[in-house]
Amino acid sequence: MTAQAGELHGREHRLDVRIYYEDTDFTGVVYHGAYVRFLERGRSDFLRCIGISHADLMAGEAPTAFSIIRLAIDFRRAARIDDALVVRTTCHRASGARLFFRQSITRDEALIAEAQVEAVCIDPAGGAKRPPKRLMGLIQPFLSPDAP
Repeated sequence: MTAQAGELHGREHRLDVRIYYEDTDFTGVVYHGAYVRFLERGRSDFLRCIGISHADLMAGEAPTAFSIIRLAIDFRRAARIDDALVVRTTCHRASGARLFFRQSITRDEALIAEAQVEAVCIDPAGGAKRPPKRLMGLIQPFLSPDAP
């Protein structure tokens, strides 16, 4: 069994993140690159919570990985050292080889940042491929009902 972090709340995954000194610049404000790590953790733990492990995907008979091909982040407020944040992740749509995620980072319900993420499933050589049926079966219940 793969260790899981965070919890599912309906279709949304929530992951608690504490801000440490290593996440900040010299003023104690979270460095912008740290948000990318927090978002990655949110997506990875969302997948783990619904039964999808990166290691298992690569070990399968049709090895599969993910590559991020689009990441758009809107920063709304600064997070600071010692803040307790929540990374919220939903996978709202799947199309061909692509999965589309919406993510936000909040502090006490105040929006810190929000992101639109497009991931593509790839084979070990880096070529795009359709997601394995098992992956799609596990992710389907979490897609937005109104997604095309």
